[in-house]
Amino acid sequence: MLFLHCNNHIESIMLQIYCRNTKTTKSFPEGTTLQEMLPEFVFEQPYEIVSARVNNVSQGLKFRVYNNRDVEFVDVRDAAGARVYFRSLCFVLGKAARDVFPGSKIYMENPISNGYYCNLHKADESQVTDDDIEQIRQRMQEIINKDIPFHRHEVQTEEAVRIFRERGFDDKVKLIESSGQVYMDYYTLGDTADYYYGRLLPSAGYIKVWGLERYYEGLLLRLPDRHNPNQLAPCIPQPKTFEMFNENLKWNIIMGLNNVGDVNKACLDGHASELIRVSEALQEKKIVQIAEEIDRRFQGENGVRLVLITGPSSSGKTTFCKRLSVQLMACGLRPLSFSTDDYFVNREDTPKLPNGSYDFDNFEAVKHEELQHDLLRLLNGETVDIPEFNFVTGRQEYNGKKLHLDSNTVVLLEGIHALNPMLSNHIPETLKFKIFINTLTSTSLDDHNIIPTYDNRLLRRIVRDYNKGAFTARQTIDQWPNVIEAEEKWIYPYQENADMMFNSSYLLEFAVMRNHAEVILATVPKNCRAYAEARRLQKFIHYFTPVPDKEIPQTSMIREFI
Repeated sequence: MLFLHCNNHIESIMLQIYCRNTKTTKSFPEGTTLQEMLPEFVFEQPYEIVSARVNNVSQGLKFRVYNNRDVEFVDVRDAAGARVYFRSLCFVLGKAARDVFPGSKIYMENPISNGYYCNLHKADESQVTDDDIEQIRQRMQEIINKDIPFHRHEVQTEEAVRIFRERGFDDKVKLIESSGQVYMDYYTLGDTADYYYGRLLPSAGYIKVWGLERYYEGLLLRLPDRHNPNQLAPCIPQPKTFEMFNENLKWNIIMGLNNVGDVNKACLDGHASELIRVSEALQEKKIVQIAEEIDRRFQGENGVRLVLITGPSSSGKTTFCKRLSVQLMACGLRPLSFSTDDYFVNREDTPKLPNGSYDFDNFEAVKHEELQHDLLRLLNGETVDIPEFNFVTGRQEYNGKKLHLDSNTVVLLEGIHALNPMLSNHIPETLKFKIFINTLTSTSLDDHNIIPTYDNRLLRRIVRDYNKGAFTARQTIDQWPNVIEAEEKWIYPYQENADMMFNSSYLLEFAVMRNHAEVILATVPKNCRAYAEARRLQKFIHYFTPVPDKEIPQTSMIREFI
């Protein structure tokens, strides 16, 4: 029943909206938008509100409410708000590029240097010039100044396919056709249509902080700083990371697997087994190259003896070390490996986060002076007792593990702080070989929808933690912001110091992970904050045609998590 009849007047039903920002409840007519509600709730807003969570589900500010709801308004500092802002900015860029250069295509390729790298392919196939970039930048600012609204349309899938096929967006057609959905959303900005798998801002005028500049042969779309959205995030040079992205992207283009729609079609056509074998071969080829380079430097004048291996959470460091050890042995070397985790301080001495929980990712959570002392003794030819950390008791133990370097031995030290200069600053650089592992997804949903690099790792961690009984999916999701914060502080600043980088992402990873993650994500209760992220991930992995893991080799990177 939508309306109450009283004295021949029709009155709208009044809804009760609880605002988590103010911890107060207010009444609104049925069908009121979040944008209309916002001024009625007075709370500190240091930065502009860009979206909200409604009953723990991320929604745009144009979302209309028809039932009693809990609402939490968020700005760009929130991960969900940042995604809404970025998608909207991408749409403005795409429209501006097509307005300035009719028939052109913009490709959003990968996150880099605190921004997003994109390529512009003009209809005449000419090179992109600085003047081209300036024209696009000016057109973007015109769209923003006019505050053109974003409009969402919900249509049957067949209609969405027709709309994008007419516009020549084959990437979106393939994605939508393989999605299995009955209805699809798409957006318009003026006369331009596009598809995004999440909500957008109400209008272009909400975009205040952004940048566009040349980056290598393409463009860098710059974003607000996550901690201070009133200014741009600093542009940090990342040539080695960029080259790693390019390496994977070139292979995808050669194979005709630019987007998820291409991968889904290949799987539906029966090529999943072949893609698995090729993915494994590519990763093994890279590990062989790294092992051979270590061997070359081992045999050199100064002789590398210490291999330092790091990477963010769930990047596959453990499996990589095992596979690298095999290839080093094939080179005639004898690898000895241990982890910085074995040098954790006792639990009660662990630094704490502001909320009182242990900060295990803090550099001071490791007895780094003791670790470096043991490394120096090893390199000086001494036999060293190596501790092992008991994660049950939270204390370091000595269980008879002794290491000694022979003439053909190399030490593999793995851990999140392995590339931190303070961990080995007394060891000559000539003796060290540094490896950074990351999970850089090179396949996009479509030309304008990049897959966040951390979605790989978050799904890996959720599945592994759940299957090991370590944490529920809800707990893993709740911990994830702290993990990201620690990585930005303790790990990523040193990635470009690596001698070589290794990408542990797997072409069919999401297709394989879907079978494991769906049921686990469904365990997250709707009445908790983690539900928003669980629901987003559920929606996201449904874009991938599921592939069984029976053909994934036991030595595969992905086996560490499934």
